[in-house]
Formats: sequence, C-alpha cells, structure tokens
Amino acid sequence: MPRLRARQLGLTPGDLPTGPRNAISDVDGVRVGHTTLIKGDGPLTPGYGPIRTGVTAILPHPGNVYRAKVRAAVHTLNGYGKAFGFEQVRELGVIESPIALTNTLNVPRVADALIDYAIQQNPDIGITTGSVNVIVGETNDGYLNDLQGRHVQTAHVFSAIEQASNEVAEGNVGAGTGTTCFGWKGGIGTASRVLPIELGSYTLGSLVQTNFGRASDLVIDGVPVGRLITPDRYSDPIERGSIMIVLATDAPLSSRQLDRVVRRSGAALARVGSHYGHGSGDFVIAFSTANQVTHAAPHDAASITITQTALADEVRVIDGLFRAAVESVEEAIINSLCMAHTLTGRDGHVRYALPIAELLAGFGGD
Repeated sequence: MPRLRARQLGLTPGDLPTGPRNAISDVDGVRVGHTTLIKGDGPLTPGYGPIRTGVTAILPHPGNVYRAKVRAAVHTLNGYGKAFGFEQVRELGVIESPIALTNTLNVPRVADALIDYAIQQNPDIGITTGSVNVIVGETNDGYLNDLQGRHVQTAHVFSAIEQASNEVAEGNVGAGTGTTCFGWKGGIGTASRVLPIELGSYTLGSLVQTNFGRASDLVIDGVPVGRLITPDRYSDPIERGSIMIVLATDAPLSSRQLDRVVRRSGAALARVGSHYGHGSGDFVIAFSTANQVTHAAPHDAASITITQTALADEVRVIDGLFRAAVESVEEAIINSLCMAHTLTGRDGHVRYALPIAELLAGFGGD
C-alpha cells in the first residue's frame, strides 16, 4: 500500500479545519527545505558510514531574518537534548536566523553553517553590529546512522535553505531520515489548523522531527493501536528518543503569548501516547510572522521605535490557538509515521514503516 498522509487514509484527528496544504507552510511566507543523506550499507565504520541522516531548514519568511526578526518563544518539555540558541530567544523573544533541525552530534556543525549563512547575508555582523543567534534542534538517529561521522556539512545546510519551498516533504527526509517513532520508522511530519472567521481566521502550522515513544503506547486518533500492532524488532520497555516541534502562526502574538502556545504542545504528545521519558529531549520552537522586528545596530538602537499590533488575550482566540497547536502537532506526528518508509541502516538495523493495512484494521476499516 502506498504511503499516504493521515487524512488521505480517513484519519481526521481534532476538530478545526486545516489549511490548503495542511502544512506549516500554510502560514504565509514560511518555507521548508531538506537535504537528505543516504549512503553505504553494512557494518558501521565510525566516521565513514553507513549514513542515514540529514538537515531540515525552516524559514520564517522569504527575506533576511537577521534584518527582520520574528517574535518567538521556545520551551523545553524534557531537556535531554542539545538544543542550540534557546537562551537568547528566552531572553529577547525573537528569532533572527533560519531554524535548522539535524542529528545530535551534528548540532555544532549545523550551527556553524547557519552562522556562515547569516554573515554571508549580513557582512556587518560582529564588525559594526552585534553577533547572531542561530537556532538548531536535534534528535538522535544513531540506531540507523553513523552518528560519529557528523556528515551534515555547510553545503548541505545551505542547500536545504536554498531549496526551501511551501511544498513540505515528509517521512524519511532531511532531519527525519534516520529517526524512529514509537518503534516504527519516524521522520518529518507537518500539519496546520485555521481558526474560524469570527476568531480572526488565523493559521497555525506545525512541523515535527519524530524520534520518540514506546511501541505499545502509540495512540492514533484516540485508538490505542500500539497494543494491536507492534514492530517485530522493538521490545524496549521504556520510552526513549526525542521530538523537535516547530510552530508557526500569522496571529500577531507577543513572545509571552507564544510561550503560552508552545506549552500546549505537551498535550499533543500525551494524545499520541508519550510521557516524554527520562531519555527524551522534547523541545518546542514557535514564531509569529506578524510584527517583524527591524534589526537595530548599536549606534542607532536608541532611535528605533517598534510598533506592533497586539492580539488581546481574548479567551476564545487564545483558546483557539491553543487547540490549533495541540491538533496540528498531533496530526503532524501521525503524518510522520504514515509517510515514512522502511529503512535499513548501519549494521543491518531496520526500522519498519507503520503497516497501513493493519493500522486501518484497528479502526475497523480496510
């Protein structure tokens, strides 16, 4: 059976309508690009392969993000991970670079590439203006990939950025190439939600890199399918792995309000059966494309006045965005499973694709 997204299979988690692509790119201006690295087979030779990894870049808008920063927030559900650049976002409430996702040991090299990219776009960085804070998230793909090799290089990061578009590939791509979700092959997933006209018609989209969960715990659209279908080669009794969640919205939210939204992502993980265990790094990044913040150099910062349209903490709108975050993250996780293909990695390790026919049988379908 071909790999299909959740809604193509008749699975419709949540109540809010999706955007036209049901993707994070339904938020106007947001683009996503991947570089996927698959090379070699057989026994692991540390530093050389086999390679099953990649990088995913999320662009908040088509312009220069350093010059036009976006309001943002980050949140740590469980901190067993190597997130890069989060502290300045917590302090200042803005993101000023593309966001990159990759594997655990590749974080410093990807961060270095993002710095190179920012300097290429802004040659004054570190000379007549301040430094740059880049954002990198990760999950560990070492079961299938040569993790020590740190095979994602600067050219791969640049390629992901340059290829970014509003058509978002899912499954075994980019940062999701070698990842595992609930014992099955995981990867990249995305989804979106649109609020009703009376609540402003705001869009909120999510993108996930899934690498978490215990096989028997998997729940899809309220059905405990993990008890019905369990991968043959996965019997780990504890939850391992991580997830990176990126949220984007066109709602004019402050960094404080975005912080409230990102915290609701934990509810989505609970809905699919996770309790973000001890060895899990679960991180959320959110940004608003409204109210971009113009970069201020040290010599002219005192003369910069920032004005913005603020969304009031009106209960129905804020609650709608909370629901949109939970529903879109839940569906993005399901999409990452439904779209991933079986993959053999180093040392003959295999992660099997979630069996669609057995999944649908669990819902009483064909």
